[in-house]
Parts: sequence; structure tokens; C-alpha cells
Amino acid sequence: MNTALVVEDCLVDRKALELSLHQNGFQVLTAQSGEEATEQLRSYQPDIIILDVLLPGLSGFEICRQIKANPQTNKIPVIFCSSKGTELDKFWGLKQGAEAYLTKPVITQEIVRIIKQIISRPDLTLEVQ
Repeated sequence: MNTALVVEDCLVDRKALELSLHQNGFQVLTAQSGEEATEQLRSYQPDIIILDVLLPGLSGFEICRQIKANPQTNKIPVIFCSSKGTELDKFWGLKQGAEAYLTKPVITQEIVRIIKQIISRPDLTLEVQ
């Protein structure tokens, strides 16, 4: 069973992603802040991380940089899922090392499809509208 870490401070968005991933066979870990995500990563090695950009404390961009700079976590694919949807935001998210950048609202079937695609092809980078 694949494990996903969902880092999202909005309860509604976090629960929607968690439910959708559970229904598609994923074990789901959650975090509400960058600090909580960092703590989760000390104990668990998820197969993929779904990361919001706007978080309390550390931003998603900062967390992604930390993940990609750490030899213990740098191979874990990161997907940004954010309301920040300008071309600059998407460019910057991919520049931090993320494999995909999705703009909210996200259709849950679409994010599950993209997650499965990235897990099966870890060398893939996607920019999805």
C-alpha cells in the first residue's frame, strides 16, 4: 500500500484529499503546518507528499527545499496543491524540486491519477492547470 503525506492547513481541503486517497488505496498521513510535516518525515517515509504553499510557519516552498536537500527524503516526490496559481508560482514550485504543481480547486480523481502516474514514473515532472 502506498503512503501519502498531505500537508494542508485547511481542514476541508485536507479531509477531502485524505478521503479521496483512502478510497484509492493509499495510507494517508496528515500535517497542518510545515513544522508538523517535518516531524512526520522524521518518523515516516511516505511514497509521495502533497503540499500546500500557504501554510502557518514555514511555507510549502521552504518545506520542499528542505525535503529535496535532505538525502533521507530527497527522492520522495512532491506535488504542490495550492490556491496560488500564477505562472510564477508554478515556475517557482517546480524550481524547488516538486514533480507537479496543481492549482485549487482540484478534482480529486485528477490528483489521484497524477499521484499514481508520478509514483510509477519518479523521473516525471508535470505542470498541470
